[in-house]
Amino acid sequence: MAGTISDIKKLEYDIHKYSSYSSSYLPENIREDNPANQTSRWSSNTNTPPQFLILKLERPAIVTRIKFGKYEKTHVCNLRKLKILGGLEEDRMMLLFEGGLRNDSVPETFNLKHRTNSGELLPIKYIQIVPLLSWGPSFNFCIWYVELLGIEDSIFILSNLRKYNMLREIEIVRLFLKHCRQQGYVRAFNALQEETGVRLEDDKMTELHEILVNRGDFKKTEEMLIDFIATGLMDDYLARQEYKPQWSLQLTPENEPRPGRRGGHQLIIDPQTSTIYLYGGWDGNEDLSDLWSYDVRTNRWTLIHERSEQLDGPTPRACHKMVYDTSSSQIFMLGRYLDSMSRTEENINSDFYLYNTVTRTWFQICNDTSQVGGPQLVFDHQMCIDVDKQTIYVFGGRILEPNYRVSLSLRNEEETTGQYRYSGLFSYHISTNTWTHILVDCGHPSASSPHVESIRSRVTHSMLFHHKHRKLYIFGGQRGKEYMTDFLIYDVDTNELSNMTPEKNNADAKNVPQSGFTQRATIDCEKDEIYVLTSLSKEKERRDLNLNSFWLFSLGKKEWSCVYKSEHSNGENCYQKNQSTCHEPCPRYAHQIVYDSTNQVHFLFGGNPGTNSNVRLDDFWVLRLEKPNRDNILRYCKYLLRKQEYEEITKSDPLAAILYLQTKLYDIIDHSDPVQLKEFHKLASLLFKSDSCTAAGSDGMEPTSLLSHSLSGGGGGGVVCSNASVGSANAGGVGGGGGGSKHKQPPSSNDDEDDRKGEANQAKVMRVESPKASTTEEADTSSISSMSSSDCSSSQTNASQSQTKAEQDVTAAPSSMVLVKSTTDSNDVVAPRMGSAAPDTIGLIATPSTSRGTGASRNRAADQQFELKIRRCLLFNKLVDLLPEPLCQPKKNISDFVLL
Repeated sequence: MAGTISDIKKLEYDIHKYSSYSSSYLPENIREDNPANQTSRWSSNTNTPPQFLILKLERPAIVTRIKFGKYEKTHVCNLRKLKILGGLEEDRMMLLFEGGLRNDSVPETFNLKHRTNSGELLPIKYIQIVPLLSWGPSFNFCIWYVELLGIEDSIFILSNLRKYNMLREIEIVRLFLKHCRQQGYVRAFNALQEETGVRLEDDKMTELHEILVNRGDFKKTEEMLIDFIATGLMDDYLARQEYKPQWSLQLTPENEPRPGRRGGHQLIIDPQTSTIYLYGGWDGNEDLSDLWSYDVRTNRWTLIHERSEQLDGPTPRACHKMVYDTSSSQIFMLGRYLDSMSRTEENINSDFYLYNTVTRTWFQICNDTSQVGGPQLVFDHQMCIDVDKQTIYVFGGRILEPNYRVSLSLRNEEETTGQYRYSGLFSYHISTNTWTHILVDCGHPSASSPHVESIRSRVTHSMLFHHKHRKLYIFGGQRGKEYMTDFLIYDVDTNELSNMTPEKNNADAKNVPQSGFTQRATIDCEKDEIYVLTSLSKEKERRDLNLNSFWLFSLGKKEWSCVYKSEHSNGENCYQKNQSTCHEPCPRYAHQIVYDSTNQVHFLFGGNPGTNSNVRLDDFWVLRLEKPNRDNILRYCKYLLRKQEYEEITKSDPLAAILYLQTKLYDIIDHSDPVQLKEFHKLASLLFKSDSCTAAGSDGMEPTSLLSHSLSGGGGGGVVCSNASVGSANAGGVGGGGGGSKHKQPPSSNDDEDDRKGEANQAKVMRVESPKASTTEEADTSSISSMSSSDCSSSQTNASQSQTKAEQDVTAAPSSMVLVKSTTDSNDVVAPRMGSAAPDTIGLIATPSTSRGTGASRNRAADQQFELKIRRCLLFNKLVDLLPEPLCQPKKNISDFVLL
């Protein structure tokens, strides 16, 4: 085949359009890479958006990467934030990248999105670069050099263009199929599907629509959803939900022993037995050498040794590190901190210990690892173990030396400038008892040699080992006065060191965890997730960061997300012996945290609250990260179905509705949850509102339901009664909007306030959130069609059909008006059915249907049936959005592309 994805080359382009430029800093300058010339750049004449450059390729190509060159020095006009769009047409481009550049002189290359959602290669001809923020906020934007990389082989591109156009045609047909089914054009739907062979959706979804929307068989629908959930069709949706953090203070029996207050200690966990081990630390007055174990299953601490040095174990210490070998049930310990007065020739040795948890015995592996090829005495380093290869990795940390080796003037210089000596990356092979110096610190004398690989070492960083990826992940930390923000990856099998660039590379410090003394990290190799807890900053100049925050880094998505931030205001309560008044740990440093991967919980113990030089903590916390599970989503689906069925019963048989409320709905409500209980009580109000609303049935009023708003951020319209809120089955929050008929009289301001509160509470009802609004990439899919965003297949008749026919067929929808949700306005826009007069495009006033225009009376039963189908249709849409997208109908609608 001519051309493959590996045939990447530099692509030629022209400057097609630009927003502005200043002085002689022309857009054409970005085509020349001249970092020594300060004038060789494009500069906008303002930093007021929108500013942009549009590049035009000579011919369509697959653009895989973009390279930005820079000036030889840092510059205030460098781009801190930008986004890049691309497409075959300049007025129809999609987002390819969003991130930012570092403010340095090193060129940066970013991967661009170059495949469709279905995996096909995406040809483009136009690239738009949109600066958002410069490093100097009040300065104009500058771009020094841009290079596009990709494939432009004509045969290869032509082949992919054909595939791309075929996919577009299939999607267009699916949009027409969706539109026909929505509008009830049954013959057109069948003819188009038969002619093209294109399926609107998976057969399961078609069956679900038929059973729920057309037949109203709620029992059969519930059975189908139970089967969907049991076979894992909703697991992907559950996995996308955000974690909900739950802190709890782990209290142990009062009369039983437990570790005392300390900081700088170490915690490790044996995941096979769920046993945590704690050693040493500083209690505010002296270093400790006690060893404790904690059984997670029985919630009991056990003091193993009070003074380990009396049993051939390590001396009292803090700022050491430990790892646990699950294959041999052994603990390895290295490093410690010594104050300047204790750094003598006798004490400065880097001793290395082993503890056997089965025999409960200590063994000194080596008195000084620096004498056998290992690291010198270090503290605030990191250790990881590769159990499969029986290898321990030690990285970073500050090197301690005897006082007589360091002159007083040098010590003063170190304290002032922060120019300390740091240790590099070492490995220790357990079986052969051998050390290897893998990477030297960049400040090491040998680092300047071309044959020696080096690394920027640090302290208070994080290092985690992923046993499946076979990689070390290193991030954060501090080197001198500099706080490190890089994210390094070291492949232990290939010895390759690389720098990870997150997909959403945002240089804004608010979107990444703070590095420094507060950072503690863990990893879940099964979920490909890294967790980081930050809290108190030791430095006075960073005291504005004194809050608890918990972060997640997805190795799959390559992006950070903050699970929670909580400013702690309980003050001295945290430092007292009785800490039961606290709902979460107070800010601290020198604490430790471990992750129990079996039970998927974190444990935190002790630390320094920073209030007094001698005060340390002994509080023991558990952090659970919870997501909705299959039981939660099953209860949620049942709730939506039974609530809709209950609303329908209230219209025809109030007595049966009362019985249904007391049985079917009562059974799935958690009556210990005040939020659920309150919403359940509201359901009874439908019985009292039903008469008043029904009495006004000729005006289109309908009884309302319990939960009045969409769960998602997309919002949506619904059937609105003059004195009540929209039912949850009417809320069109799935995929960006919903529709229904709307009464002329708006809700009162009090109702609006209740609605807002209801929206906040609704997500809590079944511990499952409705689908979120579409992402930026799918923003153009959020508008809805001429009835709702759901695929509401009411069998509507044409306007020319007789009213008698409408009266006979109660499933037929009237040919009056239906709702279109505006993507630019929060109000519902009423649009007529095809065949009726066009609406006033300025006032957005509905034009009556043909039947209403001729004065014919509408059939009330058909009218109510139409509203009923809208409600079911919106419920269908909510349920479908919990299912995998490839199984379902398109989220876009023809109305998204039609402008009148």
